[in-house]
Amino acid sequence: MAKAVKSAGVLAFRKQGATLEVLLVHPGGPFWRNKDIGAWSIPKGEFNDTEDAETAARREFCEETGVALAGPLIPLGEIRQRAGKTVIAFATEIDVDAGQIESNTFEIEWPPRSGRHQTFPEIDRAEWFQPDAARQKINAAQVPFLERLQAFVRES
Repeated sequence: MAKAVKSAGVLAFRKQGATLEVLLVHPGGPFWRNKDIGAWSIPKGEFNDTEDAETAARREFCEETGVALAGPLIPLGEIRQRAGKTVIAFATEIDVDAGQIESNTFEIEWPPRSGRHQTFPEIDRAEWFQPDAARQKINAAQVPFLERLQAFVRES
């Protein structure tokens, strides 16, 4: 029986006056090139039982954005995506220049069955979104993270 896949990530947020904004990333590579609505995500990645979710979330945020997180993280719980992957998320308040984010890369055979390998960034861009716009852009399974963050911000 295959082991369930787990990912951990961080939903970064900032306040611009009274306005909340969240940082989402768009996956890189040819499959995602022309996809927008529902394609964005929190910076996240897989981890196994030898690593705790918070450590994995910090590592993945750094790998995908080039920004190391030093401050405390706010637990946002977990969700299950359509393909069965469990995603555990945390939030942190941080203000970074989305245009300066530098992602790690991956290599795949592209075009398929061509024998050629190409390198692509794991994320090709990052942007700050207000919650209503973020709901449209983010993978639908991750919308509860936005709702949980908004509830946290309202209560704090």
